[in-house]
Amino acid sequence: MMESIYDIPFNHIDGRQTSLAEFKGKVILLVNVASACGLTPQYKGLEALFEARATAGLVVVGFPANDFGAQEPGSNEEIAAFCSTTFDVSFPLAQKVAVKGPAQHPLYAYLTQACPVAVETHPGVMSAKLEGYGYRREKPTDILWNFEKFLIGREGEIIGRFNPDVAPDNPVLVAAIDVALQAQLSLRAAVANG
Repeated sequence: MMESIYDIPFNHIDGRQTSLAEFKGKVILLVNVASACGLTPQYKGLEALFEARATAGLVVVGFPANDFGAQEPGSNEEIAAFCSTTFDVSFPLAQKVAVKGPAQHPLYAYLTQACPVAVETHPGVMSAKLEGYGYRREKPTDILWNFEKFLIGREGEIIGRFNPDVAPDNPVLVAAIDVALQAQLSLRAAVANG
């Protein structure tokens, strides 16, 4: 396992290699996204959340993945164009990755090991619905579906994991983000006033 979440490389959707170290000191909401999913309209909510809290230190990072129902079949160029023209997405996007299975990206291996359980809006309901369509997670720690979210604090700590049915405007998620945004600022103010 890597030393820190900031050490794990990935590529921006434009092909440039980077890591979450680019966003060190910010609160990061990391989301596996897809363009042809019933949850795809969450892009709009993610963009609104990013725009509303970017100046406070929030960055949303989307990781396109084609692991669930082949709902992200496009190339990185097609995904970037879709996000820009359909939802006016301005938050950073990574190149398409696998978020589960044998080809799982190391960042997602780190995240699912460090935070194995997700907060659910309605416990068990989404899992049961997916099972009705013939889909079941292989391991209980696997990403459930598109638009699962990880909240990472300003120091790289994983604060929480949220099921895909926790929408970007869900009060539980918004409150967790706001607490994360304030936490380090309060500590810095206390140190400064010493």
